[in-house]
Amino acid sequence: MKGPRELLEHEDHWVTRMGKWFPGERTVFRGRDLHRELGTMRWLSLYLYGITGREFTDPQLKLLTAMLVYTSYPDPRLWNNRVSALAGSVRSTGALALSSAMAVSEATVYGCRAELRAMDFLRRTRSSVEIGTPLDSLVERELTRFRTIPGFGRPVVRGDERIPHLLGLARDLRLDGGGYLALALDVERCLKRARRRLQMNYAALAAALCADLGFDIREYYLSAFPAFLAGMAPCWLEATDSPEGGFLPLACERLAYRGPGRRGWDEPQAG
Repeated sequence: MKGPRELLEHEDHWVTRMGKWFPGERTVFRGRDLHRELGTMRWLSLYLYGITGREFTDPQLKLLTAMLVYTSYPDPRLWNNRVSALAGSVRSTGALALSSAMAVSEATVYGCRAELRAMDFLRRTRSSVEIGTPLDSLVERELTRFRTIPGFGRPVVRGDERIPHLLGLARDLRLDGGGYLALALDVERCLKRARRRLQMNYAALAAALCADLGFDIREYYLSAFPAFLAGMAPCWLEATDSPEGGFLPLACERLAYRGPGRRGWDEPQAG
């Protein structure tokens, strides 16, 4: 908005191409009747249609579904699942537990932002390769500047157990022939030649496959949003069924506290 005139133009007025509800009559979803035209669409198909405006083939949907399934870890030790479990442990609601856990999923190193950075790197790198820049020099330049390559390496262990499953499924579905996937594999080979201990992780593979399906970065961000969701609900349920406050308690004696000593409520304060 550049001034009050533009604000006034939008007062009580919203122009949309996404959709509208006509109470008691119908709902328009991206120009189509939600109940008559899209009513039999699978939920993920509708979700992706709302984001991209495109419909995907059955093989593409199988691959995209698998990307979400393969990240559904019901382990409360994981940073975002821990939030869900802690919420259940203090008897918060499931909606608050899952929404707060989803919010912290936007972690930079190993969450949603890592996936976005991986796609951004692949898109930048492919553009440079297409104009003749050697891939090895691009990889070395990225390492010199940032000391890491988005989508390569893993904080906990070197390997990624999800890679063979997703890559194998992509091959079975004949969706492994895209340029971005080929680039990601080439980057991994470059790192191996340079004796860098950075293998391709799930973020790079998922980003490459989605880029080959035509997702831009914003579409990919929204499409990957539910990636951890299925693993969060079990963590909340189990913590709710356990004793209140019983999720990973920590004894006071284990805290390395170096602040003021213990004081009573009635002690006079200095000054």
